[in-house]
Amino acid sequence: MKVVILNNDFRVYWKGRLHYLRQYFAHQGVDFYAIELFGKGSPYAFDTVNDKEEWWKCLFPGHSATDLSKQIIKKEIHDALDYIQPDVVIGPSIVFYAGALGLSWAKRRKKKFVMFDDAKPTQVKRNIVIQTIKDVITAQVDGFWLPSPQYDTFYKKFNKKALLFYGFSCIDNSLFKPRQPKEYNTNALICVARLVPIKNLDNLLRAWQQVEHKGISYQLVIVGNGPEEAALKQLSADMGLKQVSFIDAVGNDELPACLGSADAFILPSLSETWGLVVNEAMAAALPVLLSKNINAAADLLKEGENGFSFDPYDIKQIEAAILKFIELDITAKKQMGDASLRIIDTMSYEKMGVQLLSALKQLQQTPFKKRGVVAGNIIGLWHGRYNTSGWDKL
Repeated sequence: MKVVILNNDFRVYWKGRLHYLRQYFAHQGVDFYAIELFGKGSPYAFDTVNDKEEWWKCLFPGHSATDLSKQIIKKEIHDALDYIQPDVVIGPSIVFYAGALGLSWAKRRKKKFVMFDDAKPTQVKRNIVIQTIKDVITAQVDGFWLPSPQYDTFYKKFNKKALLFYGFSCIDNSLFKPRQPKEYNTNALICVARLVPIKNLDNLLRAWQQVEHKGISYQLVIVGNGPEEAALKQLSADMGLKQVSFIDAVGNDELPACLGSADAFILPSLSETWGLVVNEAMAAALPVLLSKNINAAADLLKEGENGFSFDPYDIKQIEAAILKFIELDITAKKQMGDASLRIIDTMSYEKMGVQLLSALKQLQQTPFKKRGVVAGNIIGLWHGRYNTSGWDKL
């Protein structure tokens, strides 16, 4: 069996996943290839394009989507797929070029198409025309690769017969696990986030002001950069906060040590399609204090067992979650950290590989889904688009 995974770009978290899957499938009789479209224009522009693997190709390494016509993008994707001739194409949501054009190739060649997505449809605001197009096209996919079963209700409505499976929202847990037994005595709470409005860091600072007023000897460490940096530092100064530190974004190789320097992790986001930094924090044996609007919280946060949740719009709830953790004794904090490690082990590269292989075998046994006339016409006309301008806004 040949499998191709497509994406507009494979940066940051995807790199480790793809290398693992390539090695894993090599022992399972599956030829696995990766095709990313653009070398520029990614919201993760700080990361580099992969150009050293024969099985992993970037079609436009020197370009972003805005540099190219839709016709050129379509031709290059279809030519690349024609060359490999995969049995299954895996791609992102059909709102993106990689998803829309991967699906159109698969339908034309009578191959299977699997769509991966970590956003719940209710989290993404679209006008009615775009949403209708998306719904009609999405109904043509053969399977949905989702983070967890909490997404089932949202995706079953597209195609009740489509295969649903899970596990791609994972990281390399081993990179973050403490090499020595962790001590919960640093008196530091850490938040790792891009400094953008959707991360809700202004409300975190307002809650922290109340924590400081109670004479708590903890530090809040905010790691990251972004357009809100100056405003957040000014807000901290205006509120007279003495126990807040801002640290510039750190590289992936420095992040495990950075997380390991804290007793717990907090993320107050107004919305997160998943929130892989939560995986990283838990793999570093940290208890987690999470906004209820973070999708990862529904699966990874067990209230009172490995952390606490809160309404991100309610400053008093954020404060209360912080204080509940701080007031625990070291034994209880360690038990929470141990629980984080146990829970995050349910989302690993190994489990991702097993679940994906099982799904591919099931897809081999299912008949090809013919496209209807209306769907076929729409698929032929819709090329997708590449719009990440709102990725850091609500």
